[in-house]
Amino acid sequence: MRSLGDRIRHAISFEIIGLLVVAPLGAWAFQFPLDDIGIVAVVSATIATVWNLAFNYLFDLILQRTTGNTAKSGPVRVVHAVLFEVGLLAVLMPFIAWYLGVPLLQALVIDLSFALFYMVYAFVFGWAYDRCPSSEVLSSSAA
Repeated sequence: MRSLGDRIRHAISFEIIGLLVVAPLGAWAFQFPLDDIGIVAVVSATIATVWNLAFNYLFDLILQRTTGNTAKSGPVRVVHAVLFEVGLLAVLMPFIAWYLGVPLLQALVIDLSFALFYMVYAFVFGWAYDRCPSSEVLSSSAA
């Protein structure tokens, strides 16, 4: 089990590295200035974090009231993931369109591209982080 310090280090390094990669990549891919895509990326990451907290709280609250517990079966986890992403998309797409001055369809493409990047990035980052000797030492020494 990872220590609290290691979890904090994981979360902060995930966000910083992700932003350092997604901003230049997004600026290049969509032909926008780096500072504009950087602002979109930082605001999106912040909104995603707040949405994560709010959505998971509300989802568990509804699950508790309807089933009596918060245990999630495989199908419930799929519904949870889809609803989370659709909700995040609905929140971010208007912001992206407004900030970049683009039509909603283009904002949808940008938003979906960011979501795809972060899905792949989360997999690769998590795998690399778990294989990093320093994260194993830190998490096992705190136990």
